Amino acid sequence: MARHKKSMVRHLPITKARINLGDVIKRVHRDKEYIVLEKGGLPVAAIMDIDEFEDYLELQDPEVNQIIEEGTKEYLVGKSRPAEELLAELEEEERESDVTAAR
Repeated sequence: MARHKKSMVRHLPITKARINLGDVIKRVHRDKEYIVLEKGGLPVAAIMDIDEFEDYLELQDPEVNQIIEEGTKEYLVGKSRPAEELLAELEEEERESDVTAAR
């Protein structure tokens, strides 16, 4: 079973980040690290992977939050089923569609 690696938060002076920008970006993207940039010892900005940033922006959308809220309510009242069950159903529908198309 794959383990989810906990993201690390590293603090780095802006001047050091500037000198090592390629390495900083690689660590953020490949290792999913967060880099907090500091100026004079104070945090002023942060760097995160683009995929995570896009997820963050999406969660700022009120429509997305509404969909999440509705899904949570449905789950809490028992209107859900295991993913394996849904996937098996979709695979069966696809097989049936393939058989129909082959005729």
